[in-house]
Amino acid sequence: MVFAKTSKAAARLSEEVRERNIKKEYLVVCDGKFEESKGTLENYLLKNERNNMSKVVEEGTKNAKYAKLDYEVLKYNEEIDLSVVRVLLHTGRHHQIRVQLANISHSIYGDQKYGTRGRRKANCTLGI
Repeated sequence: MVFAKTSKAAARLSEEVRERNIKKEYLVVCDGKFEESKGTLENYLLKNERNNMSKVVEEGTKNAKYAKLDYEVLKYNEEIDLSVVRVLLHTGRHHQIRVQLANISHSIYGDQKYGTRGRRKANCTLGI
């Protein structure tokens, strides 16, 4: 997270974001074991304003936006069937990480909007 103390600094940070000079990297806990330890997800996402959700759609769908992210699995816990994943965003779309990971059956643990089994509780640590 980045904050600016002055309006001049805020303007410079905004410019860096616009020019995509700032890396957006996240750690997420996902359902299941990934087949590949690293990968890139490229999809087209369509936002539904009515229910505040996005979904993966075919290229060429009206109003759909291109979305790209890279992922790397850092740890998998077989006991609770969860993975810790580093995600690097190339684009910043509405609910992008949540939608793209759920689309490959690895929803973010606890995600009640896009998740599949996030309501159960895991009473152990992932050890990272």
